[in-house]
Amino acid sequence: MVEDNEEVKQAVKVYKALGEPTRIKIAMLLTEEQNLCCSAIGSKLESVAGSTLSHHLKQLTECGLLTLRKDGTYIYYSVNKEVALKYAPYLLG
Repeated sequence: MVEDNEEVKQAVKVYKALGEPTRIKIAMLLTEEQNLCCSAIGSKLESVAGSTLSHHLKQLTECGLLTLRKDGTYIYYSVNKEVALKYAPYLLG
């Protein structure tokens, strides 16, 4: 039986977001280290430009795979474990 239409839409968004290698690297990094800001993520990935990294983080946040927390001018990202467990459990493995 087909799942709820909203669940199908979210699954498509998550899989599209993870269809790009850099985004998978970001998600895997954030499963190991929670609450990283954009500059910390960028320094760990090294070969990603700041504007490109922001785009990737936006895609991962919009699909629900990442959560963000603002603290002053910094934004800290973490993996939404509930969404990861449901749609991409290999990230948590």
